[in-house]
Amino acid sequence: MNRVNLFLLNFLDVIFFIICVTFKILVYGRHLETGYIKTESLFIPTIASVIIIVSISFIFKTKVRSKMLYILNIIISSFIVSDLIYFRYFKDIISLPVLISGFQLGAVKSSVADLMNFKDFLYFFDVIFIVPFINKCVRSRKTDISISYRISVLVVLLFLGVLTDFKSFYNLSKEQPRLLSTMYNKVYITRKLGILNYHCLDIYNSISANITKLAPISKEKVDTIDDFMDKNKSDNKNLKGSVKGKNLIMIQVEALQEFVINASINGQEITPNLNRWVKRSEYFDNFYYQVAAGGTSDAEFMTNNSMYPAPAGAVYFLYSGNKFQAMPENFKNNGYSTAAFHGFRENFWNRDIMYKRFGFDDFYGEKSYRQDESIGLGLSDKSFLNQSLVKLNNMKSPYYAFLITLTSHFPYDAVDKYGNFDVGNLKGSLIGNYLQAIHYTDEQLGMFLDKLDENGTLKNSVVMLYGDHYAIPKDKEQQLFKFLNMSSTSDVNWEKLQKVPLLIHFPDESVKGVNNTYGGEMDIYLTVCNLFDLPGKDMFGKDLFNPNSQRIIFRNGSFIDKNYYYSSQDDVYYNVKTGKRIPENSSLKKDEEDVLNQLGYSDYILKHDAIDKLDK
Repeated sequence: MNRVNLFLLNFLDVIFFIICVTFKILVYGRHLETGYIKTESLFIPTIASVIIIVSISFIFKTKVRSKMLYILNIIISSFIVSDLIYFRYFKDIISLPVLISGFQLGAVKSSVADLMNFKDFLYFFDVIFIVPFINKCVRSRKTDISISYRISVLVVLLFLGVLTDFKSFYNLSKEQPRLLSTMYNKVYITRKLGILNYHCLDIYNSISANITKLAPISKEKVDTIDDFMDKNKSDNKNLKGSVKGKNLIMIQVEALQEFVINASINGQEITPNLNRWVKRSEYFDNFYYQVAAGGTSDAEFMTNNSMYPAPAGAVYFLYSGNKFQAMPENFKNNGYSTAAFHGFRENFWNRDIMYKRFGFDDFYGEKSYRQDESIGLGLSDKSFLNQSLVKLNNMKSPYYAFLITLTSHFPYDAVDKYGNFDVGNLKGSLIGNYLQAIHYTDEQLGMFLDKLDENGTLKNSVVMLYGDHYAIPKDKEQQLFKFLNMSSTSDVNWEKLQKVPLLIHFPDESVKGVNNTYGGEMDIYLTVCNLFDLPGKDMFGKDLFNPNSQRIIFRNGSFIDKNYYYSSQDDVYYNVKTGKRIPENSSLKKDEEDVLNQLGYSDYILKHDAIDKLDK
């Protein structure tokens, strides 16, 4: 009994660390559980990773060891809380590239604060109230453990931890052979290996990727990508060059989702102006956002380049020194003047650098606008669009103008400035605040488009308007399902709600109607190339008027078309029409491989700055 008591006293800090940190990670894992991957399966890789950390602490004497474990407990708890907050909004796990560009959160601190939950900070309860007492007891011991004993314990624990952890890594690598190297599905990795293993793997792969950038470009790889690009081309029979020489006004609307179009609340249309313009345009009702961690910047990148966003972090930061074959440069090479318009800070998302890389002649940012009315994050959509109208009128035709709105940005908390749109019993909820915000933006867009119509601009211009990404985070999905009176809250139904509107208004409304083609933001650039008769090579998207595929690929390896939806985070296939799970077959497995190949090709081009090496 004395030996047991002595052992407990000598290793109380270690025992508590193993139990408490393992418990925290398993509790955190429940936030990622979907019903297909149980939290219980996390126990083995979690306890293994914790034991590996503990084993290393035995290098040090008792007092230093207890301090080290205390600091590690704080760090791990901080990562858990950060991951929880990040997951609530992005439905993804935070990564090293995201942390590197994390200073961007300073401008959207209200958004981050809104995602926080008081319960999150219970993860720090032990480090504040329990661990200091335990460490005091451990440090009060007069005798210390011999170096030989510590090394023996270190070797045994390290061996057991590594051996057990290796088995988990090996099993996952056999199940998803490319997952551990590409990190295309961070949530799935975390669900299978635990948060500690995920973050260690993320750091390793981030460092490895930077080293890989220095390697020479593989001619064989470039030839493979070239071959794919050639096969990916559309035939461009429909509407080829139909608006050649016209202006293009492209409007990216903050957090505009498709479910508000033609929807009402309390007898009031939520977006009456967009509803009206939908009828005057070609409207795509199966159009999806495809953004990743770069959010709005990913949407801009895809629509102007037809390349996939980065698997972690944002292209706008990670690859700001790359060459691109972007839409503005393409227009400029064909005699167009080009400009981007956004009423927020020029350096936010690195726009001041990236827009030059894309070939914009001018970028009208915060300093180019009178900051006469602020709503939410910055300049109101009303002031922004009115001032942009003046700038548009001064542009030399033909031109490409790219406008990005701001007011309808999460968390939609400027309700006192959105107007008097009555959302009834939804008042004060996130969905209610969003409906008020998007109703306000709809009003400003309606006035802007009407003015373009009245001054004759639309007679010589094409207007493309689309939403950049989702408005309602998944942790608020029940609010959305309730608003839409949806009884089935399946994964497929949630995915179907991740649509954003795309409308294309043609001069004299020569083309209009509802288009059921499945598409996404990757497809806008090639569609523009067809309509305006611009060169369109080395792109991953498709022409929406001449689709060679109806598949939409998401950054995490999931994909959807009119028949199937594959959820990579659960490794499950669904029938889109019935919503039922279906077994994997050789055809679906091939589709999954094709998806991963495309994502890999895009990543390779970005990592090696290889866009100008294609077709050489």
